[in-house]
Amino acid sequence: MMDAQALPAETAGREFAFEMRDFRVIARLLYDTSGIRLSDAKAPLVYSRLGKRLRTLGLSRFSDYCKRLEGPDGEAERGVLLSALTTNVTRFFREPHHFEALRTQLRSGLVQAAAVGGRVRLWSAGCSLGHEPYSMAMCVLAELPDAARLDIRILATDIDPMVVQRARQGIYTRDDVAPVPSDLAGRWVVEEAGQVRMHPAVRELVSFGELNLHADWPMKGGFDAIFCRNVAIYFDEPTQQRLWGRFAQRLAPEGRLYIGHSERAETPVLRSDGLTIYRRADA
Repeated sequence: MMDAQALPAETAGREFAFEMRDFRVIARLLYDTSGIRLSDAKAPLVYSRLGKRLRTLGLSRFSDYCKRLEGPDGEAERGVLLSALTTNVTRFFREPHHFEALRTQLRSGLVQAAAVGGRVRLWSAGCSLGHEPYSMAMCVLAELPDAARLDIRILATDIDPMVVQRARQGIYTRDDVAPVPSDLAGRWVVEEAGQVRMHPAVRELVSFGELNLHADWPMKGGFDAIFCRNVAIYFDEPTQQRLWGRFAQRLAPEGRLYIGHSERAETPVLRSDGLTIYRRADA
């Protein structure tokens, strides 16, 4: 472990004064807020991502930025910190086998349930810029084109309010939508005024909101599918275990939890139901 006062070699002599005690203040605030743990090796990343913010605020020392974060008006700045330090790497239909499994799940009972007035709820927990929930919505519409008139909805949440705002707009580039299967893109991806946008029917199925998975969850009722992929990798083991347990409690009896390719939900409350797909152990 680095000495508590040592400057990271990658940041020494650069624009802003930065010591390991500054890094650890920032890392502690991030962990307390979101459950995301940063090792000391992430100090250069923190420096590079927050440098622009210090420049905007007219600060020359990270110690002064830490005082701002911990001060009486620090809540808003902690939101900016969170946006700067969270990663939003995503794409449409990422890990395609999950979306094939979701379509199978829809065909095996959810479509029929919705068609006769049943409640169907899906959740993208860590929705980032919206690629995942909109991919889920296109899967739903492929199986149930009139889904919007039925009681089937997708909740999309993320801890970062800035990415939630962008996701809600449903606007992307042509490169962004390239992974969308051609049969779905032809129907649900449209161009409006030179912009590539999700079809209104896709956007209508998705409700976006800000949610910290580390805090209380206000939603009521169970979910038939929960996607939380490449989120838990940023948490330590105790935080991961708490998260898997909370997801298990929120799954409907036949619900499925979809997680990232490098994650494993090794917990007694869930059992494997496919490649990085889980269901409740008591179901």
